[in-house]
Amino acid sequence: MTTQTPSRPGIADLTEIRVREPRRIAEGWAARARRDLAGADGRLLIVAADHPARGALGVRADHRAMASRSNLLERLMTALSRPGVDGVLGTPDILDDLLLMGALEDKVAIGTMNRGGLLGAVFEFDDRLTAYTPQEIAGRGLDGGKLLTRICLEDPGTVATLEASGRAVTELAAHGVMAMVEPFLSVREQGRVRNLLDPDSTITSIHIAAGLGATSRHTWLKLPVVDELERVMDATTLPTLLLGGDPTGHPDETYAAWGRAMRLPAVRGLVVGRTLLFPPDGDVAAAVDIAAELVHGDRP
Repeated sequence: MTTQTPSRPGIADLTEIRVREPRRIAEGWAARARRDLAGADGRLLIVAADHPARGALGVRADHRAMASRSNLLERLMTALSRPGVDGVLGTPDILDDLLLMGALEDKVAIGTMNRGGLLGAVFEFDDRLTAYTPQEIAGRGLDGGKLLTRICLEDPGTVATLEASGRAVTELAAHGVMAMVEPFLSVREQGRVRNLLDPDSTITSIHIAAGLGATSRHTWLKLPVVDELERVMDATTLPTLLLGGDPTGHPDETYAAWGRAMRLPAVRGLVVGRTLLFPPDGDVAAAVDIAAELVHGDRP
């Protein structure tokens, strides 16, 4: 008699599992097949899916593009199924869904730790830790924790963000887990937060971020693609993943910028969300395949 392997649950099954068998989430994390953080080439392509938890649901002109969880999960499942995609960055709700559907086996799973600075809020600079804790990341066998660290020199609350980020870096390192720090020098203009994306502001943010925590042995950076990137990346020896950014320009221009960036020694890959999950032509697989080739293709 042949024993059939149980089929993986689909999106329609997730709520029932959460109602009837929530233990399956903890059991799934305990049993998940893991891999080395960086593969043989030392590079990573990570798909980002943590924007919704900060109230950021828009993509280009569609301000509700990520409002549908089923649609977002379908796009993530497509992206994670493509060769060369190493893993995903997300909040607990999204990562638990992907785990239940079997999408995180042999993938890098990085948990977003702070989503307190909601988009457009008067407290947007308050990037306090509201999602994963270092203990939960280590205990569930996640591969890293990500910290958005916006630095506003005119906002006294910034020092609390720096303190929280430094403490998280220290605690993650104590567990031997990557801390992915995403720093920006930022300002508030006419009630809106704007990240400063010029080279010198980015360099300053790098130096501030690199000094967070009691050790840097497990610290990685997540940085924007800016002008004069070679000079910018000379500011650090920490391994760095570049963020894909908002999909505003022509895709070919974006891909060309990523390709040039991959030549720099400290750059070890990309963390890309909306650009790959919501490409202008709707072809998620094709967009992901281009990014995978740029990250994992031979260095020129």
